[in-house]
Amino acid sequence: MYESFAKTMEINKQKLVDYINKLPEAKVLVIGDLAIDEMICGDTERISREAPVLILNHTKTDIVLGAAANAAHNASTINNGKVSVLGVVGDDYQSEQLKNAFNMANIDCSGLVEEKGRKTVTKTRISGACSQSVTQQIVRIDRQTKAPIKHETENLLISNIEKCVPEYDTIILSDYHIGVLTQKVIDKTIEVANKYNKTIVADAQKDLDKYKNITSMTPNLPDTQKFVKFELSSQDKIIEAGKLIIDKTNAKSVLVTCGSDGMVSINSNGQTDIIPVFNRSMVFDVTGAGDTVTAIYSMGLAIGAGPLYAAIIGNIAASIVIKQFGCATTTVDEILKAIENINL
Repeated sequence: MYESFAKTMEINKQKLVDYINKLPEAKVLVIGDLAIDEMICGDTERISREAPVLILNHTKTDIVLGAAANAAHNASTINNGKVSVLGVVGDDYQSEQLKNAFNMANIDCSGLVEEKGRKTVTKTRISGACSQSVTQQIVRIDRQTKAPIKHETENLLISNIEKCVPEYDTIILSDYHIGVLTQKVIDKTIEVANKYNKTIVADAQKDLDKYKNITSMTPNLPDTQKFVKFELSSQDKIIEAGKLIIDKTNAKSVLVTCGSDGMVSINSNGQTDIIPVFNRSMVFDVTGAGDTVTAIYSMGLAIGAGPLYAAIIGNIAASIVIKQFGCATTTVDEILKAIENINL
């Protein structure tokens, strides 16, 4: 789909390497719906006599940072922990699991706000395997409170936003529509970020016009199509959609991620770039790849890479994490190694 456009891109490989090496300089603040991905694995043993279901012999449980927390984790492995998160947790056992996971990932979570009665977002994936098969997910159980956060919680979160935003280079608003990013929280974050001339990037699945006057946003193709309400059947249509989003949000740029077809970068100055998937390989698990793109792209913008180079770096980073199971991360060294064999 994007082959002809890819040939017209003029990329300076040394410039790209220089930007990748600068990524660790960017200090990142992630605000949004933070979650735990609880990965429970077992070996298939037999069918239960009580019901026609598998019995698994438990082998391990992994607690992985998910949703907005995954974007923070991706940033932390790049910049050696110059990352903080702001969000809301419940007064439950899972909130302690989430905080422990942040501490293990070298992420500052001191700005979390606790709301009594709210569930800390937890997505439990139960997977099984037998001796002659790969591990496969059987069922997912979600714990979450989708109602908007309470007024008191909102005020505490906004107070933390006002304190933290000036200390960071790039702000990521990661909206999984689980209630944390109210319009008041969004507007205040953007207001403070623009006041201090910070890069601010939104990653949302719907209601894209809630994010006005931001640096950029990273919607995927299906969510972009739902927002613009016309079929994105060609490159020109995707570019048209990106320009429409810019018109409605006053964003400086939009990066539409298109899965195996790559990405489309649309700039408010009229520049458009079609970015193919450079590092094609067997896809193992696409879970969290969008968070990787958003995190690395935002850091790229913050260190001055511009939308095209930032998107290419994010693209390469995503191609690395999809080779791993569950929400995964990458490093500067891995990204540099990946571009060695890329023909730009």
